[in-house]
Amino acid sequence: MLVLNATYEPINVCTVRRAVVLLLKDKAEVIERAEWELHSATATMVRPVVIRLVSYVRIPRDTHRRKITRRAVFARDNWTCQYCGSRSNLTVDHVVPRSKGGGSSWDNIVASCAPCNRRKGDALPRQVGMRLLKQPRTPSATVFIHVASPTIPVAWQQYLAA
Repeated sequence: MLVLNATYEPINVCTVRRAVVLLLKDKAEVIERAEWELHSATATMVRPVVIRLVSYVRIPRDTHRRKITRRAVFARDNWTCQYCGSRSNLTVDHVVPRSKGGGSSWDNIVASCAPCNRRKGDALPRQVGMRLLKQPRTPSATVFIHVASPTIPVAWQQYLAA
């Protein structure tokens, strides 16, 4: 289930069970529902697909800056090598190699196919005649929604478009 803040900003993905608990405690409301229902021994309720928290939850803006993972880098870079555009055999590459003082930050790590990564080696891209398709940057929070749920249901897309 996609969880939206009270402001309709996507903040997380949760299980159906967690969504039902939030709904039963009146901490959330159903925004989008599935065609079929959930049944228990004594009750029937709609199956939520997107829920919205009733009260605003403050999310620290630097939360997503700390979560640098391979999957998050690949999702940010649209599962595409940032040197040649290939979508297979992906690795991560430090644009400025760590041996040359480059750090492990969002603006220095990109998705790279293995051949491009080997070609670049321990050099700067310009030293081996390579260019980035786009400059790496800290991703938006929606990248982490894509990491948590690689297959995005149609009902979520309007909330993740921003």
